[in-house]
Amino acid sequence: MRRRDLLLAGAAFAFGNVLEDPQSVAYAAAPDTTSAPFSSQTVRQLARELAQKPYHPPDAALPPELKDLTYDQYRTIRFLSEHALWRGDRLPFQAEFFHRGFYYVDRVEIFEVDQGQARRILYSPIMFSFGEVKPPTANSDLGFAGFRLRYPINRPDYYDEFAVFLGATYFRAIAKGQGYGLSARGLAINTADPKGEEFPIFTSFWIERPQPNANSIVVHALLDSPSTTGAYRFTIRPGQETIFDIEPVLYTRTEISQAGIAPLTSMFLFDANDRANVDDYRSAVHDSDGLAVHNGRDEHLWRQLTNPIDLQVSSFADTNPRGFGLIQRQRDFRAYEDLESHYERRPTLWVEPIGDWGEGDIRLVEIPTKEEVHDNIVALWLPRVPLVAKGEHSFNYRLHWKSDDTRGYPLARFAKTRVGSGPQGSRLFVLDLTGEKLKEATPSEGVRAQVSANKGRIDNVVSQPNSETGGWRLSFQLLPEKELLVELRAQLMHNDEALSEVWLYRWTP
Repeated sequence: MRRRDLLLAGAAFAFGNVLEDPQSVAYAAAPDTTSAPFSSQTVRQLARELAQKPYHPPDAALPPELKDLTYDQYRTIRFLSEHALWRGDRLPFQAEFFHRGFYYVDRVEIFEVDQGQARRILYSPIMFSFGEVKPPTANSDLGFAGFRLRYPINRPDYYDEFAVFLGATYFRAIAKGQGYGLSARGLAINTADPKGEEFPIFTSFWIERPQPNANSIVVHALLDSPSTTGAYRFTIRPGQETIFDIEPVLYTRTEISQAGIAPLTSMFLFDANDRANVDDYRSAVHDSDGLAVHNGRDEHLWRQLTNPIDLQVSSFADTNPRGFGLIQRQRDFRAYEDLESHYERRPTLWVEPIGDWGEGDIRLVEIPTKEEVHDNIVALWLPRVPLVAKGEHSFNYRLHWKSDDTRGYPLARFAKTRVGSGPQGSRLFVLDLTGEKLKEATPSEGVRAQVSANKGRIDNVVSQPNSETGGWRLSFQLLPEKELLVELRAQLMHNDEALSEVWLYRWTP
């Protein structure tokens, strides 16, 4: 899937809902006279039973008028906001639905849960404006492709779109004042495997009706794929920081040796560290500029992202990680100069494991790309032990969609990485650091830079205060000596105490 198409397809429906008098509008979907009991165990039981049966692909059949839509045709199909779920009920949340077509052909069933009963939300063509596309017949029952959630996070009288579930197990969210950027997924299987990746799908959703004064909403989802089924519970709290508490339980059909837990998907095209063959007026183009890791040994790592020539896969072995995420640290418009995309407003997304995850790897995949419309960065947790067949597996975690990168951060951070040509065929690295911890740093009192490389040679290491930023600058030269891949590591120290996080970098020609 092309990232920009995914985002724009959602944006084609992005019309705000102003809070209205409850008598002025009504929910238009025909009421379903049948409902079924629903409890916290319902989706788990469905997933458990489904795992005992052979996998069947989702229903992708569409009437002729909706088959093979172009992107431009699809984006003219718009949900009519007056038909939003809970519109006019004076509730803090509303839900709107996406039509099937274009990339999004799989049928998704969506239910409302109220007072222990689940009622299927019936599709009707009157819920949509079709533009240049011929509408389906009035009695069509096509289901939906996904949905979006709204909540007044920026002003009290306006329902802002803040979360979207659309396509496979992809979902994305924003916090106050942000625009969409990177995405998350429910599960990734065999990512970057030469044999090909398996994409699980969310086939059904249950959205719990919120209370009048609620600041959170609960969504349940049923996952299916050839290798596994799954029951997911999302507790979502939008605001200054939008938080997803995610409780997944997987029921495996087969053994899964590469089960990507809490997978994140982003885009990195170029920045000051990686501008090879770039002819662009902008200084940087990316949704995320680095992978941050707080590992089980209480180390804080920063891995600057790159857009490599060849596929690159990096693994960071760990036991019971405390967190990881794809971070957008540069928050100044002048870092990007893009009036359309506003990359400075893209979310940072931090994964906080709940409980012990055991041994495994934080896996980073960097895929070559020449265009910013493609997601080319993946980060996930890969358990060391495969998920056994016919088993039940759970990994609870919390997602933080936000602007800052603090997390109660005790150490100085690497705010900017610059790479350029140095003398004698070397590569010159210039790293800028910021943070309160640097106030303890005095050049004459034991402050030093530790820089190492697994290959090649490091020369001319310099660390000094940066009076322009109030931080410090660390620079060094790398002489690759004909090596095609060099792993670099740097940290600012005060005697034997760490002043900064650990900076990591994979250099390739």
